[in-house]
Amino acid sequence: MQPVKLAQRQGDFLKAQNLLGERDQSNNTYVLSLLERGRLQFLAADWPTSQKTFAQAYVQVEEQRNKAKIQISKGIEKLGAVVSNDNATSYEVPYYEQSMLHSYQALNYLFQNDLSGALVEIRRANLVQEAALKAYKDEIYKAQNELHNSGMSTDSLQGGYPSMDSAIGKVKNGFQNAFTFYLSGVLYEASGELNDAYIDFKRAIEIYPENHYLQQDVLRLASKLGMQDDLVSFQQRFGKYQARESKGKGQVVVLVERGIVNSKQDIGLNLPVGRSNNGFKFFSFSLPVYEGALPQHNKLIFNSAGESYQSNEIVRIQSLAAKDLKDQLPILLTRQVVRVVAKEQVRQKLSREAGDVGNILASIYNIASEKADTRSWSTLPDQVDIVRMDVPVGKQILQVQVNGQQKNIEVDVLPNRITLINFSVIGSYTGHQAINL
Repeated sequence: MQPVKLAQRQGDFLKAQNLLGERDQSNNTYVLSLLERGRLQFLAADWPTSQKTFAQAYVQVEEQRNKAKIQISKGIEKLGAVVSNDNATSYEVPYYEQSMLHSYQALNYLFQNDLSGALVEIRRANLVQEAALKAYKDEIYKAQNELHNSGMSTDSLQGGYPSMDSAIGKVKNGFQNAFTFYLSGVLYEASGELNDAYIDFKRAIEIYPENHYLQQDVLRLASKLGMQDDLVSFQQRFGKYQARESKGKGQVVVLVERGIVNSKQDIGLNLPVGRSNNGFKFFSFSLPVYEGALPQHNKLIFNSAGESYQSNEIVRIQSLAAKDLKDQLPILLTRQVVRVVAKEQVRQKLSREAGDVGNILASIYNIASEKADTRSWSTLPDQVDIVRMDVPVGKQILQVQVNGQQKNIEVDVLPNRITLINFSVIGSYTGHQAINL
């Protein structure tokens, strides 16, 4: 993916797609290749093709979900993973990537002037997060128990496995995505469904309470819908609501994509397996990790009609990815323990039957085949910011400073309507798409 991401940073999305190569449906990375391709097609403004690609990815995700319910169909893959590594299994799309799939699919529909199709995708994105919330505690609890029963715990990682806390930041879990909730709120508001918009803005504010634009949105709709108890509570948290003059104005909402999410790295560790009463034995493990601190992105300043608006972060996808990986560590370690013990049994058997040659060959295979699963949707943005501004009706030019240069965005603002802009800043590339909702 390194050359793909380099082409992406240069804004050459066609080259990036060609570098991806084709994947057969039987390939373990098929669904991941669809996600990468759909994202690059979206950036190239090829929305009909991106829509078809993401629709194919959604079919694969649904098939994964159905397989997970019956488990049996995963048996052969798991056997392959035992004798090699986790890359032998089909890529399972994590919840945060599923919500981004539906968010981009919603934008695909929007830029083809299909608001109802976009709302279907937004509802799917919200269902993903609801399902994740229900399954999350049970999955983590089960994984921790299985790891304990295997004679190991995540405490074994201390001192050897790099901390991902700086990359995780303040996020509480790896699936609640304020960006998806915010986009949902904007689309519901545009379609006149203010109660639904208010619900999703409230969901977003619980994840990102410091976001100024979210604060104003919940205050505005609480006031408009007559939610007096909520309004009092929000005003205590965010200050008194000051209604802005809207006559002769429309609203412009900018979604600002920043950078590209980091890829996972492979780290090798020697860890003890076993119990204190039976003795420990050290084995070589390979685990994925997100290394390094979060890159810092300067806030962008948008100027319109003599007023300035500063972008505010709404999601740090890098943080969601790191938190998701940290929460998955008990599951990854459990599979690793099963694998290294199975490989050790094979080595001992070959050593007995083929002497030193068998022992050496088995040891070489065990080391060579031990490789961490570093797959992820790696063309996603690192961070998404939002800006919301009241702009005079008519053809307007928004000015923004990016990479030391001034960029002008032409918009046609309609009275009491929302103009949505998706603005991408990726390496040396900047681009945008706009739609009147």
